[in-house]
Amino acid sequence: MLQMLIKNAKLRGSEELVNILIDGGKIAEIGAGLTAEAETVIDAKGNLTTPSLIDPHIHLDKVNVLDVVRKNQTGTLTEAIEILWDKKRNYTNEDVLARGSDVVEKEIKNGILNIRTHIDIDTITGLKALEGVMALKDKYKGIVDIQTIAFPQEGIMKDPGADKLMEEAMKMGCDIVGGMPANENCPEDSLAHVKFCYDLAEKYDADIDMHVDESDDPFHRTLEMVADEAIARHYEGRVTAGHTCALAAYDDHYAAYVIEKVARAQMNVITNPVTNLMLQGRNDHQPIRRGITRVKELLAAGVNMSFGQDCVNDTFYPYGSGDMLQVALITGHAAQLSLPHEIEKTFDMITTDAAKILKLENYGLAKGCDANLVILGCQSAQDAIRLCPETRTVIRKGKVLAKTEVTSHLDIF
Repeated sequence: MLQMLIKNAKLRGSEELVNILIDGGKIAEIGAGLTAEAETVIDAKGNLTTPSLIDPHIHLDKVNVLDVVRKNQTGTLTEAIEILWDKKRNYTNEDVLARGSDVVEKEIKNGILNIRTHIDIDTITGLKALEGVMALKDKYKGIVDIQTIAFPQEGIMKDPGADKLMEEAMKMGCDIVGGMPANENCPEDSLAHVKFCYDLAEKYDADIDMHVDESDDPFHRTLEMVADEAIARHYEGRVTAGHTCALAAYDDHYAAYVIEKVARAQMNVITNPVTNLMLQGRNDHQPIRRGITRVKELLAAGVNMSFGQDCVNDTFYPYGSGDMLQVALITGHAAQLSLPHEIEKTFDMITTDAAKILKLENYGLAKGCDANLVILGCQSAQDAIRLCPETRTVIRKGKVLAKTEVTSHLDIF
């Protein structure tokens, strides 16, 4: 007897409904008319069935702090960082675990089974944030897979001692080396920051995922440094740049020059419109810059892209529900991704394209892939993004983890 049979599933790009056979946590077969005895039978009722969703950029150490810190009066990135200093000094495992668990469980219910989180590593919090998130990762092991990034938000050169803490974080089991090179006092220090991160990544054979030029300032130009270093060190395909807001502020000539380097370095780019629409351009008069990177130009250059929830109910962003379909809807508006192929690409960014960034093995909707799936209460990627349906069934390796059903009745005539 098979582990699970999903009947009448609608797959992207196909009008024909199919059945999905699952055994041993893997997809055993997909096709119309397939049938078998199974321990669990689910009727998808013609609804869209896809690989589980992915959140490739979030800060689980900071989520849900908004209720316990003073409010951001300017709405800027600078003040958001400063507000957190007192809170970070007093992090405890219990605190990080409680706040993070709330968001992780929301993401699971919404169909997200892979998360990549940045964790502050600096002389303010030391390794407290890391210890809390490691406890969170352990709590949900076997339910949701969490990749961890050592993230020096306060800088390396301008935060003496952060370099040693970054090394210790990698020893403690962080998966990826993070960075924020624009948050230094001068371009020379930014370059030293970049080189330190590459040195550390090489030492631990780790990938790199940095916050890069999260600024409206066209003179923040560390994206080129990161790309140059990737090419020089033969780190192609192992580097991700998050935010890259300043890329939108560059003149078109320099932007094209840098994008070509990013493509040549085979870098990934993660844009985070929900946060950057809120934080950037705060000191502008009309027209107000919106802080989102050059999504269409990067895609046209062949750069692999995704976007993340980034923040939930914190000093940076007072909203967020851990729903990548909601984030996709906002990204579609911000980047003007409205054409049919652009809508499909937007859905790719939270599934297959994000899986490339996280280097997930056996991910997808094909025979032999892990049976990590979500059945959405709609029939197309467009409707998934447009409607953000609450009705969802979330399956990990052939086991139902979460099921949300919403019914409504309209009686007006």
